Amino acid sequence: MKIGGRVDKISDDGLGVLEAHGRKLHVPFAYPGDVIKARKVRRRFGRKLALDFELIEWSPLRQTPRCPHFGTCGGCLWQGLKYKAQLELKKDIFERVTGIKAEIKGSPRLWGFRNVSNFIVTSKGIGLKEYGNPLGVVDLEECPVFSKRTPEYLRSLTGFLRETGLRPWNLRAKSGEVHYLQVREGKFTGEVMVNLIAHVEPSGEVLEAFKGHFSFADSLYWSLKADKRDDPRGEAGLVAGEPYIRERVEDVAYLIHPNSFFQTNSYALPLLLKAVERFTDGERVLDLYSGVGTFGVWLGKRGFKVGGVEMNPFAVEMANRNAQINGVNAVFKVGKAEGTSIGDYDTVIVDPPRRGLKEAAELLVKSGVEKVVYVSCNPKAFKLDYERHLKKAYRIDGAVLIDMFPHTPHVEAVVELVRKE
Repeated sequence: MKIGGRVDKISDDGLGVLEAHGRKLHVPFAYPGDVIKARKVRRRFGRKLALDFELIEWSPLRQTPRCPHFGTCGGCLWQGLKYKAQLELKKDIFERVTGIKAEIKGSPRLWGFRNVSNFIVTSKGIGLKEYGNPLGVVDLEECPVFSKRTPEYLRSLTGFLRETGLRPWNLRAKSGEVHYLQVREGKFTGEVMVNLIAHVEPSGEVLEAFKGHFSFADSLYWSLKADKRDDPRGEAGLVAGEPYIRERVEDVAYLIHPNSFFQTNSYALPLLLKAVERFTDGERVLDLYSGVGTFGVWLGKRGFKVGGVEMNPFAVEMANRNAQINGVNAVFKVGKAEGTSIGDYDTVIVDPPRRGLKEAAELLVKSGVEKVVYVSCNPKAFKLDYERHLKKAYRIDGAVLIDMFPHTPHVEAVVELVRKE
């Protein structure tokens, strides 16, 4: 029997949810108010998932999506949802998960805002993964959330593969030579970095072809991938151009390298940085999990004395370079968050990986520091850290959500934690 009915709510991970005949169904690309009839239902991750459905009646929250790949591509679950509704649902999900009411600030741009895209290069096509299908690939024509230049980038890659005869990656067999094309754009500088992730060392002829087809790039890398994991990572080697591109966020310049993590929405990044700044007190700030110094350098530019700790030596090198080019009082060191001596800092900024703080949360509890500013894209991890550890010493004094990821269920939270009396 086909399952159908009206979607009445949204799940914590952004799927429409309906209940019919005593059964609960999760529906990707469906929203509260939609009336749907499922065509294909699969059990995934302990729940029933509608991988294909007929839309019988539109929700008043629904809009016509801009991208022709919507509904198949896994990149934008919410592109069919009006932007105001996206923001309200993000607030609702965050409150449902954490119990915190927070204002939300929308992204200044809804299209062309992503400053990086990782296009998978496969025997089935070049583009992005299908939703719900680990072996499916959407052969992209365009990507309106990334760049107007996406067709140009993809044409250049296709021409390069045709000329060299290099084989795209086969997801099922885990074999092939070219696996990913990563493109980064400095949205405020216009600079472009192209990084090809491949399983072979390039010959001289291949490198010449690579430079010819991507002559527009300010920075051109070939990354050698030694493993068969399906991720865009490899040992980066500069082929041509500059070793870094720059992004400018208001009065701060950041250097970007293929192996750097940098917030993906350059236009909303000032909102995030200013939210962190607003919650920061005192003179001395510790930027824990500092990465390439995104927060620390910004705060240093505003007169704070910043120390940073990050376990990735390359990221620390980049953070100190960013501090140097901006002329700020910030020093970053290699170290583990949970092994850091907090000392006499007034505020600690934490932007942990998706799994959360874990052991470092107890370090903060015992430290005596008055203010913690917790930045998180994973509200469930924040809740665990707070309920299990931070709640012993800190109260929640404020929170703001920044929509760094339009057309997805994800949101960045900045939570102000103040030590209890």
